[in-house]
Amino acid sequence: MRLLQVSALALATMLPLPSLAGDLVGSYLAARQASVTNDYDASVRYYKRALSSSPHEPRILEGLIQAQIAAGAADAASVPAERLEKMGVSSQIAQMALVVDDVEKGNYDALQARIEGGQGVGPLVDGLLAAWIHLGKGNMSEALAEFDKVSAQEGLERFARYHKALALAYVGDFQGAESIYAAQSDGPLEMTRRGALARIEVLSQLDRDKDALSLLNRLFGSDLNPELQFLKAALEANQTLPYTHVTSVRDGVAEIFYSVAAALQSEASYEYTLLYARLAESLRPDHIDSLLLTGDLLEKLDRPELATVAYRKVPRDNPSFYQAELGRAEALRKAGRPDAAREVLEQLSADYPTIPDVQASLGDLQRQSGNHREAVVAYDKALALFADDDPSQWFLLYARGMSEERLGNWYAAKVDFLKALKFNPDQPNVLNYFGYSLVEKNERMEQALNMIQRAAELRPESGYIIDSLGWVLHRMGRNDEAVPYMEHAAELMPVDAVVNDHLGDVYWAAGRQLEAQFQWTRALSCDPEDKDADRIRRKLKVGLDAVVAEEATKELQQLARDDG
Repeated sequence: MRLLQVSALALATMLPLPSLAGDLVGSYLAARQASVTNDYDASVRYYKRALSSSPHEPRILEGLIQAQIAAGAADAASVPAERLEKMGVSSQIAQMALVVDDVEKGNYDALQARIEGGQGVGPLVDGLLAAWIHLGKGNMSEALAEFDKVSAQEGLERFARYHKALALAYVGDFQGAESIYAAQSDGPLEMTRRGALARIEVLSQLDRDKDALSLLNRLFGSDLNPELQFLKAALEANQTLPYTHVTSVRDGVAEIFYSVAAALQSEASYEYTLLYARLAESLRPDHIDSLLLTGDLLEKLDRPELATVAYRKVPRDNPSFYQAELGRAEALRKAGRPDAAREVLEQLSADYPTIPDVQASLGDLQRQSGNHREAVVAYDKALALFADDDPSQWFLLYARGMSEERLGNWYAAKVDFLKALKFNPDQPNVLNYFGYSLVEKNERMEQALNMIQRAAELRPESGYIIDSLGWVLHRMGRNDEAVPYMEHAAELMPVDAVVNDHLGDVYWAAGRQLEAQFQWTRALSCDPEDKDADRIRRKLKVGLDAVVAEEATKELQQLARDDG
């Protein structure tokens, strides 16, 4: 990982800023701004506009290459990359584009010369790439030696052995590949989904379907997605699984870039990781895991519209289609299109009625949209797919409980919260929500206090939970104790209308009226359209005591009307 981080740093520094004048400035600055906001298509347009007036400016060329790769147009990036190389400018991002171009064209001699001349991508990629180049040239022994050379480097053994096994399987030496997997059984090669599936295919090719089935059951359990269900059914029917992970040298190189992208997810910026995922996709458009990773990264980069494009590339007949559609629905929701997201999930719910994630995702969207009755229906379907004693259902119980509580079905909500806590006793969000709900209904206040105190111990920096702790103490009449918690909650969430409103109420109850009025005014400034805005304005006019008295009178009058 240290070598990967060094590569990330090298790309981040890139070239010095250019000195531009005249009409170029606007286009260049617009391109830079678009890159900062991850608007890659716009960045490409502005860089091209700037390049039309200054075709040999290195920084513009490099910016264009990076934007093109990030936008999913790696094939176009080779043109500006070649221009940079002819200018004698050293650029890692340009070298990445040229490496991929050489692989796509099968220019193995040129690629080998590039790596040997220090014009590759980085230590890990270049080492694995050298091995796959030898395979492309028909030199198997040299390829294996290169894999072993990479394996000897600190921290890179897992990558090298994985690719060596892929290469052996690619040339039909399934026994050799299995020997590598067997030596690493329960080790790092099986810690990734792709590594596990590659070995399952290898075992099947060796007519060891029972071993393959045993491995599948051991690693994935009984909760199988459609892809794994298909594999399991084929193995149980003694059908030989085709070897699909690498069917060409180009596939092998695509796997290099995907391997690095997967490893970088928690180690480098999303922008940098995206480049590797995009290059893997460019080399192998049917690399489903790259497409899913690309979509996820684009969501994290706040480009949901680009994420939906990536997810749509997964074919409908692919077993991972439903995962792509789940991602697309989430991207549509983030793009402000909840109705479109709902349509996607409702269709998925009909097409994949036995996958809990699909039903749960529909429930989550309905709950987030305020459609709690529909959310409960979806959660019911999802929970019906779990065994009664399956602890992983705790979140669904919690989510359904929230919707039941919002619908006024308090008894059903309590049952769900208690079941969720039975499976996950120290889950702070459940403890907080359940405890706060008890406080609002003036039930079992001591139990509610204990729950929220425990949640606060587990999440001391959660403003919502600290707010709940102050609020329950306030509702119990312990206002002096409540004040410091509410003040801390306001420090943690200074622009939250509810927290500031609560702090105002606690100040008032503690006899600090001027401070209370200040906090209520601040709450209104945070969200003038808040559902409690009118109540806050009334408190500012007549005070909290008068508002509470007015509400009590209205409640008594309503009860009298209800009694006839």
